[in-house]
Amino acid sequence: MAWDFETDPEFAEQLAWMRAFIDDELIPLEPILDELPADEWLVAKRHLQNRVKAQGLWGAFLDPNLGGAGLGQLKLALMSEIIGRCMMSMAIFGVQAPDSGNMELLAHGATEAQKERWLWPNLRGEISSAFALTEPFFAGADPTVIGTTATKDGDEWVIEGHKWFITNASIADIVLVFAETNPEGRPHRHASVFVVPTGTPGMEIVRDIGTMAHPDPEFGRLGNHAELIFKDCRVPADHLIGDPGGGFTLAQQRLGGGRIHHAMRWLGQAQRSLDIMCERAVSRVSHGKPLAQHQMIQDYVALSHMEIQAARLLTFQTAWKMDKYGAAAVRTDLGMIKAHVSKVVLAVLDRTIQVCGALGYSSDLPVESWYRGTRFGPIGDGPDEVHKSVLARTLLKGYTPVEGWPSEHIPSRRPAAEAKWAELRAEAGVT
Repeated sequence: MAWDFETDPEFAEQLAWMRAFIDDELIPLEPILDELPADEWLVAKRHLQNRVKAQGLWGAFLDPNLGGAGLGQLKLALMSEIIGRCMMSMAIFGVQAPDSGNMELLAHGATEAQKERWLWPNLRGEISSAFALTEPFFAGADPTVIGTTATKDGDEWVIEGHKWFITNASIADIVLVFAETNPEGRPHRHASVFVVPTGTPGMEIVRDIGTMAHPDPEFGRLGNHAELIFKDCRVPADHLIGDPGGGFTLAQQRLGGGRIHHAMRWLGQAQRSLDIMCERAVSRVSHGKPLAQHQMIQDYVALSHMEIQAARLLTFQTAWKMDKYGAAAVRTDLGMIKAHVSKVVLAVLDRTIQVCGALGYSSDLPVESWYRGTRFGPIGDGPDEVHKSVLARTLLKGYTPVEGWPSEHIPSRRPAAEAKWAELRAEAGVT
């Protein structure tokens, strides 16, 4: 059978365990998570992570030879959808960004000695990492143009530059820095990736930047985005990952499957939001009847469900194609699901807020917080406009310009239609 939407029973049991674990152990902690003593939460988090590891579900996105489960993108998509029900789950399952992307980069580009020093500790959850690419005065969506440089000086590289909006940099143990080393190699062979450990002289973490999600950031909070200055920042030669000029290729290793996982986590959040909307709709009475009996609310519910299911299928198809044909074959598909799903989840969240009214707008429900945090989705990992532009250009390559009337011009097609009809009449024996 060419098409099969069933999940094998053994993996279905693992998914059921994940769902119960997240719903029973993690979601109940959400109301007080920010109030928990950091040292106590660290111990508790390790305990929860060990339970995940005992199930063989830790860091599942990596290949088996790198400590992962080698599940393939379709199974990872199903896992990511469940993880998306509670964003805290990413750290508990060892798939949190930017660590997950950095691990893929190190897995593809690091030497064995570098893996022992940085990859394996990162994979085990013993250290955390950040990825410093974007800059304040260059478009973050264009890594072919950057201002940060790294110059070889004997057995060291000297990094000079300014990075901005670097996720988790204020709490990371290592920062992977994208810097230009080979300007003659522009646009795609000009930059390299360096590991800069926290505390390296010359790397200054200026501040954590306020955002729509956290307007008044607490420095060193998980999920913050930092501004960094590099001034005469020196790292040993063996902190270069891969070859000089190979940074662009390595950076692409951080993407691929990660976009599938992002999309499915968003859809997990969208479904939980829809659950909140539906519960409110059947519980709240307005103008003498439950909200669920108002056609406008029914439209919100139906439209949200349709959008989530359509987006799921689109993402599953991309995951299946990636498993079957590889990442290169789904480049435009990955951009398509990223751009599409980021809009779907925001639309569902917005409708939930609307249905719940003042309660939805308030922080008494989690939806307003989810909306603020998820609004970065259409911007991060390449703006949606870039992904849609790439998709459109790819599609348009399959079309050829025509002279004069369009190929579907009915009057122009008439002579061929009449000739075809005469041919068919003769073949059919019409007299």
